[in-house]
Amino acid sequence: MSIIERAAGKIGQPSPPPAPSGLDTGQDGRSLIEDSISRVEASFGIAPESPATRHQNVSGMDDGPPTLLSQKGSVNLALLRQMGALTPEGGRSRIAEEYRLIKRPLLVNAFGHGDTPPLHNGNMIMVTSSLPGEGKSFTAINLAISMATEMENTVLLVDADVTKTAIMKYLGLRGDRGLTDVLLDPSIPLSDVLIKTDIAKLTVLPPGRAIAHSTELLASSAMRSFVNDIATRYPDRIVIFDTPPLLSTSEASVLASYMGQVVFVVEAERTPQEAVREALSHLAEHPSVGLVLNKAPSRAMGGDYYGYGYGYGYGSYGEYGKQ
Repeated sequence: MSIIERAAGKIGQPSPPPAPSGLDTGQDGRSLIEDSISRVEASFGIAPESPATRHQNVSGMDDGPPTLLSQKGSVNLALLRQMGALTPEGGRSRIAEEYRLIKRPLLVNAFGHGDTPPLHNGNMIMVTSSLPGEGKSFTAINLAISMATEMENTVLLVDADVTKTAIMKYLGLRGDRGLTDVLLDPSIPLSDVLIKTDIAKLTVLPPGRAIAHSTELLASSAMRSFVNDIATRYPDRIVIFDTPPLLSTSEASVLASYMGQVVFVVEAERTPQEAVREALSHLAEHPSVGLVLNKAPSRAMGGDYYGYGYGYGYGSYGEYGKQ
C-alpha cells in the first residue's frame, strides 16, 4: 500500500483546530496562525519586516578565506518557544524526539552508514509541500535545529522560498543580501551573505533581494551550479532548502532534481488527497522522498496533541509509517 493510501485517513478530512506549527504563507497571503504570530511578535517588540527595514550586522567570519566577512545574528528563541518550535535547550521534549526520528534516515542517506553508501548530493535536502500553509517552513526550521545538535555536522538553512519567505521572520533574523544575489552575481562570496547564528553549528542563507522572476532563478543553471558547488565544497555540512510548494510554481520540481533528498510535508486532515498525488507525481523519478505528516492528532494524548508522522519512500514511495 502506498504512502497516500496509508495516509488517506489523515488527509482531506475536516480540519481540527489549527496547531501552532503552520508557519508558511497561506493561499490568501496569511498563514493559518498569522494573527496569533503577529501578537507574539508584538509582545517581543518585533516589527513586521520589509525590504526597507532589513539591515546587515557585519562582524566576525564564517566559511571561506579569513579576509571574507560574514554576518552574525541572534535567533529569537523565545519566539520559537511561543510557536511550539524546537529549541536547542529544549532537552528530551516530545518534539525533539520526533525530529530525532525524522532526521536519522536523512543523515544515513547523506553520509552513509556501515555498508550503506551515501546518496549523490545526499547532504542537499529540500523541504517542500504540495500547497502553501502546510508547515514546511516549521519543519525546515525544526529539522535544521535538530541536525545542528549532531556532534559531527554543521547545518546551513537556505531560505529558498524567495517570494513568500518565512525562515528569516520566524528566526528573528535580518539580512539585505542572500540567495538571489549570489545566483545573479557569482562573484559575490557566499560567506559575505551568510548569517552565522548563535545556535551552535547553524548558519542561515537569507533569500536575498526581491526581484522580478525570482522563482525562475530556482530552476536556472546558476542554481544547479550553486547546489553542486556547496555539496562538494562542504561535504560534511547538511544544507536544508526551504522551497516553494510544488503546486505553486513549476520551478520547485526542477529544483528537486538538483537535490539528493526531498522532505515532503503534508498537513493532516486538511490537504486534499488529489493535491498530494499531483505533487508527488512531480517527484516520481526522485531517488529519495520522505513524507512528514504534520499536525497529526496523537491518540495517546486523547486527540488534543498535534505531532508529526513520518515516513520515507523510494521510487514508488514504498511504505508509510507514522507515530
